[in-house]
Amino acid sequence: MKRIVLTGGGTAGHVTPNIALIDRLKEEGFDIVYIGSKEGIEKQLIENLGIPYYGISSGKLRRYFSMKNFTDPFRVQHGYHEARKLMKELKPSVVFSKGGFVSVPVVVAAGKKKIPTVIHESDMTPGLANKISIRYATKVCCNFKETLEHVKGKGIHTGTPIRKELFTGTREAGLAYAGFDGKKPVILVVGGSTGAVRVNEAVRAALPQLLPEFDVLHLCGKGKMDESVAYDGYVQREYCDKEMKDVLAMADVVVSRAGANAICELLALHKPNLLIPLSAEASRGDQLLNAASFEKQGFSMVMQESETEPDKLTEAVKALYRDRDKYISAMEASPASDATEVIVNLLKELAVEQE
Repeated sequence: MKRIVLTGGGTAGHVTPNIALIDRLKEEGFDIVYIGSKEGIEKQLIENLGIPYYGISSGKLRRYFSMKNFTDPFRVQHGYHEARKLMKELKPSVVFSKGGFVSVPVVVAAGKKKIPTVIHESDMTPGLANKISIRYATKVCCNFKETLEHVKGKGIHTGTPIRKELFTGTREAGLAYAGFDGKKPVILVVGGSTGAVRVNEAVRAALPQLLPEFDVLHLCGKGKMDESVAYDGYVQREYCDKEMKDVLAMADVVVSRAGANAICELLALHKPNLLIPLSAEASRGDQLLNAASFEKQGFSMVMQESETEPDKLTEAVKALYRDRDKYISAMEASPASDATEVIVNLLKELAVEQE
């Protein structure tokens, strides 16, 4: 039996594309194991699926000063030794990485053992973890065509795998989960699995203006709920897993960060969306590029963090809802590719060479 090691973590965006591949990999006869961090969000998400999970030490390679910069390199080095031991023990036919810093030791260990390794880059330009990993990768699957020029001739334009269950949600189940009666249109606010403080603050400040016309379900991120904010028609949750398909089916418009996996899911589901990308001051600027691309194609409305005062945010959401059919039409006209099938076929080809 062919064995595949999946890796990636730190945020849900580094896990959900892996989850999207699992059913097809099982159909193709792969024995699947997952290597992630010892306490990251990926551990719970993967173990809930019954997939064998191995946790390794993980440290973040930061572009800014932090005291953890003095200790995390040792954690990364320890993670590499753990990953190398697992490669020897598990003997995978192929490795697939969705990125995040926990994936770097796994990809390096696999590459040094000459195990075929495929990494996936969701953003327009590779992040630091994937920049390190590209050297050791056999192929690099890219979400955007523009990324191909950054991956040293190893790139394949595939798009991002989308979880099939997201297409099976119902508005009724979403309304029941949120406790809404369905008489008002619903705004879904998604700050990502780790939350987005600026988005959370902006939405809460605008609630008095939004709630007369909308119900709001706010996914705040772990530890970022604010119980002092209480209004009829406003519901907070840290994060959704199994309920996400129904929550998305319920949403009339979505306010979101501009992480590539999240916006690709919104595109696939044809959900009118307002993107508030992380600023260049708080990131390497990848979300700004993602948002600009979607805005140019007519898929999204974009608002910068600096513009999110209550009046402007309310006006933007109302305009998005008013013009929602325009955005839906643009998304429906976008050529859809089955990234899952393309990637699984690539993994099959590479794994066969190892048998």
